Amino acid sequence: MTDRKKLRIDNNRLSEINDFLLSDDNQLVTDLLALIDKYGGINKINRKAEEARRLDNLMAMLEAKKSPYVDDLLWLQDQRDNHVFISIPEYRKRVLGDKASSMKFDESFAVTLEISACQYFPWLMAETKQAIAKGELMPGRFIRVRKMSEQTADNDVIAFAAAMQVFGSSYVETLDTKGTYPGPDGAPVNVHLGGPSTITGYFGGVGMPNEFPLKWADEFLHYYTTYGVKQVLNINPGSVLVGYMMYKLGIDMEFKISVFMGNDNPFACLWTLMTAKLFSRDDGTSPLIGFNLSNSVNNETIEFAAQIRKAFDFEDVVRIEHHITETYKSIVRQPYDRLPELLELADHVKNISAKHEGGTPKAEAAREYQSDILDYFRTKEDIVEAGHMPLHLQNYLDKHQSLNRTAEELTKRGLTFLAAPNLHMI
Repeated sequence: MTDRKKLRIDNNRLSEINDFLLSDDNQLVTDLLALIDKYGGINKINRKAEEARRLDNLMAMLEAKKSPYVDDLLWLQDQRDNHVFISIPEYRKRVLGDKASSMKFDESFAVTLEISACQYFPWLMAETKQAIAKGELMPGRFIRVRKMSEQTADNDVIAFAAAMQVFGSSYVETLDTKGTYPGPDGAPVNVHLGGPSTITGYFGGVGMPNEFPLKWADEFLHYYTTYGVKQVLNINPGSVLVGYMMYKLGIDMEFKISVFMGNDNPFACLWTLMTAKLFSRDDGTSPLIGFNLSNSVNNETIEFAAQIRKAFDFEDVVRIEHHITETYKSIVRQPYDRLPELLELADHVKNISAKHEGGTPKAEAAREYQSDILDYFRTKEDIVEAGHMPLHLQNYLDKHQSLNRTAEELTKRGLTFLAAPNLHMI
């Protein structure tokens, strides 16, 4: 029988890695340290981010810019404070009737209700008003992939950050240094890519060649210290490693690994989580807060990933994120609906997220304009000029509806979920 002990990593090998990381001759680490020092060092960076993230400071930024979003945010706070959103007990009673009071719900297996992508702050307002009117649930987690430079110009990035403080939901932004064309400075990031028309360039590696992982870190530090943006999308092994290093050095950042990184088997999951463990802090935490596996994974791979996560003591640290629905066009074969599989996992896999990036296949098929992943590459100006903004909003509300379908089906089985914590009081 083959001896598994041969896989043991010799302490001398680990010493060699440490020696390389700590060597003054290691230019990779030297450049990263120089970037951090450019922003004033670890303590100053974290302090500025914490201040920027405060709701009163975000509101003050919007007021100084005379943003119309100020009134919207004040209204959101009033709705929260007046408890107009359906509570979890009320929701369960509506779904289950009288038997809700006799059922036991194990909150330790709560599935995070996640939606993607909430591109525009007005969409969030429309979703909120619908949720109030219909007694629906708001997501516990929001993903955004709109260009940072564009949404900075119209203050969406500030308004959304403030709304998440009101909701108590987590959220993820996508930096412009991500491999698509152009980058934040207008220059091409990946020589293979000229936008979605050359998307197959991704097959050569997801778009952060050469110096771009450090540019990604630079862009993150800008938004972290300016608006308190803490969680960002991560799609490349190089920028993932940079994120691990930044956190290990002391920057209180977090990131979510994208579905585009292609972790589609248990060995890929082991590779990712093993590196997270090697660069974890002494308290056992990692910046890897969300781990989105490939759309192609089955339940067995998710269960293997959960076993690896538990072995590394990451069960409460790393959320496994899984697409339940996807955009109808340009990314997966349809019909794509993973809800039945989620329902099989939800009673024994902890800290899992149900991500809704499309309406249900049935709802999407009935739409004149179906959701399309390539729409994420379009500018706001292009969408407005084409008259497509109302259509995109409808696509987003279809995602909201598919999220609420998931919550209902979980509840019917006595399973639990995490919706916007500050809105849906238990």
